Amino acid sequence: MPTVPGQTEGFAARHAFDTRVGAYCVVIEEGKLLLTHLASHLFEMDEWTLPGGGLEPYETPEQAAVRELEEETGLAVELTELLAVDSFTVAPAERIVEADRQRALLSLRIIYSARRTGGTLRPEVDGTTDEAAWIPLEEVPRLSRVELVDVALRALNGRRSAR
Repeated sequence: MPTVPGQTEGFAARHAFDTRVGAYCVVIEEGKLLLTHLASHLFEMDEWTLPGGGLEPYETPEQAAVRELEEETGLAVELTELLAVDSFTVAPAERIVEADRQRALLSLRIIYSARRTGGTLRPEVDGTTDEAAWIPLEEVPRLSRVELVDVALRALNGRRSAR
C-alpha cells in the first residue's frame, strides 16, 4: 500500500494512536459461508461480518479466532490455514466512541480458514453480534457486509486459483 506523504511518514512519532488486533475465520460448508450479523444497537449499521474479534492479553491470534468464533456462533473449529493479514486506519473523527476521537485507530486483521469440528449454530448472547447464519456463497455479493468479508473471499479465491 502506498504511503500518503505527510500522513503516514512519522505519524506514530507525531500522534497518539490505538492499535487493535483481530483474528477472524472463514468457514465454508456445502457452498455456504458462516457469517455473523453486527449488533445494530452497537454499530448503527445493518451489516454482516466474519466470525472473530479482538485478541485478549496473553492470547495468540489462533486462540482468539477459535474463541471468538465459538462465542459468536456456538461452533467449534480447527484452523486450517492463514489466509490473509490486512490493515486499515480509522481517522480520529470517525471513531465510534466519542472519548476515542483524539486518536486514530490502526486495525490489524488476521484471517484464517477453518473447518467445523462440532457445536450447534446459535447467536451470540450480549455481544457485538446478534445473529449467526450459513449464507450461500452466491448470495454474499448482495448482502450488506463489512469490507473484511470481501478481503477474506479475495484471499480464499487467490489461494484456490494458485493451486
